[in-house]
Amino acid sequence: MQQRTLMAALVASAVAALAAPAGQAAAPTTALTASPTAATAPTLAACDGPHETVLARTQGFDARALWLDGGRATWPGVEPGGSFKLYYAAAAGISAARGATVGGADGALSLALVETALPARFRYAGDGVVLALTEADRARLPSLLAKQLVLVQENQDGTVRDATALQVPGALDDIYAAAEGANDLGASIGKGGTTFKLWAPTAQRVSVCLFDSGSGKPKSITGMRADAKTGIWSANLRGNLSGGYYKYVVDVVAPRTGLVRNVVTDPYSVSLAADSARSYIADLADPRLAPPGWNKDAPPPSVKAQPDMSIYELHVRDFSINDQSVSVANRGKYTAFRESGSNGMKHLAMLARAGVTDVHLLPVYDLGSVPEKGCVAPVVHGAPDSDQQQKIVSANAQQDCYNWGYDPWHFNAPEGSYSTDASDGARRIVELREMVMALHKTGLRVGTDVVYNHTYRGGQHERSVLDRIVPGYYHRLNLKGDIEQSTCCFNTATENRMMAKLMIDSAELWTRHYHIDSFRFDLMGHQPRAAMVALQARVNKAAGRHVNLIGEGWNFGEVADGVRFVQASQLSLNGSGIGTFSDRARDAVRGGGAGDSGAQMIAQQGFVNGLVYDANAGAGLRPVADLMKAADMVRVGLAGSLRSYRMQVHTGEVRELQSIVYGGNQPAGYASEPGEVVNYVENHDNQTLYDINAFKLPLSTTSADRARVQMLAAAVNAFSQGVAYYHAGFEILRSKSMDRNSFESGDWFNRLDWTYQDNYFGTGLPPEADNGKDYALIQPLLANRALKPTPLDIAFARDTFRDLLRIRASSSLFRMRSAEDVRQRLHFLNTGPLQVATVVAARLDGAGYPGAGFRTVAYFINVDKVAQTVVASSEAGRAYKLHPVHAAPEAGDKRAAEARFDAASGSFTIPARTAVVFVE
Repeated sequence: MQQRTLMAALVASAVAALAAPAGQAAAPTTALTASPTAATAPTLAACDGPHETVLARTQGFDARALWLDGGRATWPGVEPGGSFKLYYAAAAGISAARGATVGGADGALSLALVETALPARFRYAGDGVVLALTEADRARLPSLLAKQLVLVQENQDGTVRDATALQVPGALDDIYAAAEGANDLGASIGKGGTTFKLWAPTAQRVSVCLFDSGSGKPKSITGMRADAKTGIWSANLRGNLSGGYYKYVVDVVAPRTGLVRNVVTDPYSVSLAADSARSYIADLADPRLAPPGWNKDAPPPSVKAQPDMSIYELHVRDFSINDQSVSVANRGKYTAFRESGSNGMKHLAMLARAGVTDVHLLPVYDLGSVPEKGCVAPVVHGAPDSDQQQKIVSANAQQDCYNWGYDPWHFNAPEGSYSTDASDGARRIVELREMVMALHKTGLRVGTDVVYNHTYRGGQHERSVLDRIVPGYYHRLNLKGDIEQSTCCFNTATENRMMAKLMIDSAELWTRHYHIDSFRFDLMGHQPRAAMVALQARVNKAAGRHVNLIGEGWNFGEVADGVRFVQASQLSLNGSGIGTFSDRARDAVRGGGAGDSGAQMIAQQGFVNGLVYDANAGAGLRPVADLMKAADMVRVGLAGSLRSYRMQVHTGEVRELQSIVYGGNQPAGYASEPGEVVNYVENHDNQTLYDINAFKLPLSTTSADRARVQMLAAAVNAFSQGVAYYHAGFEILRSKSMDRNSFESGDWFNRLDWTYQDNYFGTGLPPEADNGKDYALIQPLLANRALKPTPLDIAFARDTFRDLLRIRASSSLFRMRSAEDVRQRLHFLNTGPLQVATVVAARLDGAGYPGAGFRTVAYFINVDKVAQTVVASSEAGRAYKLHPVHAAPEAGDKRAAEARFDAASGSFTIPARTAVVFVE
C-alpha cells in the first residue's frame, strides 16, 4: 500500500471510531479515592489549554526527607528532639514557617522515631532520624500521597522547628510494586476498543483527551479511573482509534508549585504530532504501518559473537544533508537510506563489503531541541579562519534543523524532523522502518544510541513529560530535592522501579518493532547494573537472539563509586557481557585527555602523533620512557583491556593488565572478556582525530603524512581484541573545523563529503561557546592551507581503512571469543626496556582456532617517521608473507608492500608510518 493511501486509511479508521458513542472508563476492581479538592473536573477546553494551570499555589518546600518504603522515612542531618508530624492538604496550601504553627493543612499524622539501619538503596543519604507511621496510618499513606505532604519537626509548644517535603520514590516503589508487571501502558488497540493506561499514582484526577488530527480541535475528554494496587489510571473507549491523537489532563501536586492541572503527552507515546504536540494512537503491529517486506526483514548474519562487531557511528542528518546525489526531499531524512545509488549509500555498501558490521545511529527517538516544523537552514559563509560562520550557526542554533539528539523528549517515538512529513504520526514509523530495511539489505546491522540517563527537561517545563505526571519520581534528586544534572541535563533515576521499567520497555519496543540489532547507551554508568542485566534478558527474548549492548561506562557524578547502587560502569560491569568504551588506548593513541584545552592540547602528544620521536614546538623534551609507557597502554587496548592478560611492560616486569595503573587510580585492564570492551579513537564527542592532530603534529607534517597518522590510529583499533568502533567520516579524514563539541553546530560544522573532495578543515572558527577560549591557537591553524588534505590524501585514507577492515574480517584471531583465547594466542613482540619504542608488534597463533584463516598472523604498527627493524628471535624460521590484502593490486597503502621479513634472523623491517600484517 502506498504511504499516502495508508495515511488516509488510518485517518478514516479513526474518524469512524470517534463517530461512535464514546465508551465510559472501565471501572477496576478497586480504585484510589482522592479527597475532594477545590478543582472541578476538566472540561473539553482543558484539552487545548495551557500545559500548566495552577489550581492552588503552595509555599514550596525543599525535599530533604526521603520515604524509605510505604511507612518509614529518613530525614538526614536532623537530630532527635520535639515531635514529628506529617501534615497533608489536598489543595496544597500548607504553610510551615519556623517559629510559627502549621497552617493550611487538612490534618496530620504522628511519626515515631525508630532505630534501624537505612536500606542499601538510601545509605547515600547519611545519618539522620528514621521515622515510622503507625500500622493504621500506614494504610492511609497511599491516598495521602496524592496530597501535599510536609514533614514537620515541632517544638514542645507546637511551633515549627523545621519543615520539609519528602522524596517519594521509596514509598511509590513499595506501595505500587505491582505496576512493574504491567505490559500495556500507553494506548492499546484491541477487539474491545482502545485502552489508555497511565501510571500516575500521586495524581488526584486524570482524563484523556482525543483529537481527530495533530492540530485540530479536541474531540472528547473522558475521565479515567485508577487501580489502587498499581496506581495505573485507565479508560477504555469504543472502537479502533488508530490514526487519532491524544493527551492527558493530570491534576497533581507539584512540590514547588502546588496543585496543578498539567496537559501532557504520554511517556509511552509510540509516535507524535509535529513538534510532539500530541501523542499518536497506533498499534505498531498494524500491517498498514509495515513497509513491503517488513515481516521478512532480518539482519545480516555477520555477528556471531560481540567481538565480531565493527561499528560505524552515524548521524541520520549528517549522512545525506550534504549529498547532492540524494533527492532533495530525502536529504537529511530516514528515506535517504532508500536511495541505494547515492554516493553515501555506495560508501556504506563499500564499508559493509570490507567488514563493517553495524551502523550505529545517533538518537532517532523524539528529540526536544529540533523544531519539526519550520526549522531553518542558514546560509553560512566566511574565510577559513573567520568567526563569521560560527556567528551565523550560533544565532540559528535554537531554530535550525540540527542537533545530535542527546535531549530525549519521548523515548519510544521516532524523531519527526527525520521524517518527510513530521505532521503525520504514521509516516515517521514507516520511514524509520524503511531505513532499517535499507541498511539490512546493504549488509549492515542497525544499532541506535539511546539516552535513558536524562531527559531534555524536568519539573513543570512545557517539554517535561515524566515530572509533570509523577512529580519527583522519575528523576534522581539530591538531598534538597533538586534534580541532579551531572549528565548535562535532568538525570533520570533508573534505580526506581518504574523508570527502570520505562527504559527496559522502551528497549524492547525498539528491538521488537524496529528490528534494532544493538544499542549504545549514553552515560550508562549512571544506571544500575541490575537494570542493564534485566534489559539484556528482555531484548534477547524480544528478538529471539542475542542483542548486543554497549555503552559509556564512565564513573562520575552523584552515583560515582557505587554510592547509590552497583553501576553499569567500566569496573562494575565486569563479567556481564555488556561492552563499555575504553579510554585506555584511546588516550594513549591521541595524547592527553578528552577535556584538555589551551597549550596542553599541543604539548600532550600521543603514540601516533609524535610523542618523543616527532616533538612539536610546544611539547618540550620528553624521556623515551614516556613513549614506552604510551606503547604499553596501546598494547593494553590491543589485548582487549582484559584484567587477567599478562604482558611484559617497558620496565621488564611481566604484569597482569589489572595491575597496571591508568589515570592515577584505575586498573588499565578492567574487562573479564573481550566482548566487554569497545575500542575507539574517535566518536561524535570531542575533536575529530584529524583536528586534534592539527594541534599535536608538528606544523611541518605533510598532508600525506597526516593521512598516514590517521590510519595508524585506525590500525590500532582494527587489530585490538574486542569491539571495533569508528566515527563516520574517520576514514575520509573528517574535520569539524576543530570544533570540540558540535552537538548543535549545525550542518556546516558536521558535514560529510561522499565525493571525497573535502574534509572541511578550515571552514571557519568553531562555535565560541565551547571553543572560544582556544581561538588564539585555532585561528592560525585554520588559516594554514598546508594542513588541509588533498583529494588524494582522502582517497588514500579511505582505501587504507577499507583494507584494515578486510584484514580484521579475514581472521577471527582479531576477534577472539574469550579471555582464555587471548591469553593463549596473543603474544606481544618487541617489549621491555630494549624495545624499538615506536613499534608495537604481536603474533596471533591460529592453529586449531575456528575462523583463524591462517596458522599464524603477525602485525606491526610503526608510528615513526623512518623505517624500523624489529628482531623477534621467536619468529625465526617461519614462513611469513604479506597478508593478501597488502599484496592485492588495489591495496590502499602501497608502502606496506615494502615491508620485509628475514626468516633466518626473525627480523621484520617496517616502512615509516605504516601498519603491516604478515601471515603464514
